[in-house]
Amino acid sequence: MASQKIFTSPALKFELVAQCSTTRARASILTLPHGAVNLPIFMPVATQASLKGLTPEQLEATNCRLCLNNTYHLGLKPGQEVLDAVGGAHKLQGWNHNILTDSGGFQMVSLLKLANVTEEGVRFLSPHDGSPMLLTPEHSISLQNSIGSDIMMQLDDVIVTTCPDKARMREAMERSVRWLDRCIAAHRKPESQNLFCIIQGGLDLDMRRECVRQMLARDTPGIAIGGLSGGEAKDDFCKVVAACTELLPDLKPRYVMGIGYPEDLVVSVALGADMFDCVWPTRTARFGNAITKHGVLNMKREVYATDFGPIEDGCGCPCCRPVGQEGAMGITRAFVHHNAAKETVAAHLLTLHNVWYQLDLMRRAREAIIADTFPAFVREFFANLYPDSSKYPSWAVDALRGVGIDLLDT
Repeated sequence: MASQKIFTSPALKFELVAQCSTTRARASILTLPHGAVNLPIFMPVATQASLKGLTPEQLEATNCRLCLNNTYHLGLKPGQEVLDAVGGAHKLQGWNHNILTDSGGFQMVSLLKLANVTEEGVRFLSPHDGSPMLLTPEHSISLQNSIGSDIMMQLDDVIVTTCPDKARMREAMERSVRWLDRCIAAHRKPESQNLFCIIQGGLDLDMRRECVRQMLARDTPGIAIGGLSGGEAKDDFCKVVAACTELLPDLKPRYVMGIGYPEDLVVSVALGADMFDCVWPTRTARFGNAITKHGVLNMKREVYATDFGPIEDGCGCPCCRPVGQEGAMGITRAFVHHNAAKETVAAHLLTLHNVWYQLDLMRRAREAIIADTFPAFVREFFANLYPDSSKYPSWAVDALRGVGIDLLDT
């Protein structure tokens, strides 16, 4: 157990509550303008200022206290003028808790093939009418100031980690540092909104370390590790996270962007990361898939047609709670199966279940860190997911071994 340590900045307080005595895992409290958030945390993605299939009240009932909005999409619609008129995204979506916004740059590159990155910014063609548009660091920050998010991300130069062009990778890393300086200069509301830097450098660990040093010199309230989940091998992903967290300060939040598979979350927590986001849990729900401790269940399969048990035994989400408990719906697998292919209600219920699962996984990880039983928690997690230890993914075994947990040591 670590003695309590606190870092404060104008719009953020970070309190380190406990550290695992074996791994790099940490438990902390992140206090933002719209309330406290327990770390580690998974952040659901409410792209268009709403989580697909859930009302704000339902999202709140999952104990979510920090979700994501998408700057690119909100900048297009409803647009900055409407956001300014309504007083920001919290009021627009009826959400009284915290919001994190990305910079908008990732969508420019990932969704729009006709995008060109220069020192000025990202030039692209509007998906609406094909007209030329430009996203600069200054405009990204202006949009995020209008959104009013509690955490804003810098505009960074994003390229896939598997890009073989080392010169382009270095250019992207160095440009991201320069763009951070422009973001800091453009930020109008540092007293009420936090600007996080984003570490780039692809899979080159030396370049990542160099970027960490340059970003830390800018002293932002929090730090993100970006550019991952882009098709790289899982062991390379783990090496990047480990190399970065090794150099990051203890008293600032660490955010690994775009991570959502449960095993990725657990391993990343062991490597010292605090915050994660991904559309996968909600997207896979819309395809009829339920996330459980024993893996993902495709509820469209005929085997569930006469299965009258809950989606997952022991799950505390409103769908799975037995009838009679507060807020319980008593939903059965048979009901979800019946609706999965033809009614939106199944996607709604599975979204609620999957978001609950992800948040609860991080809650249980946090409790294990505080109790200093995190290695046992990790072992149990993998044993549930892979009953045959010979099926444990080698990348996870190797990464965890590097921080003191040997999954294969019986």
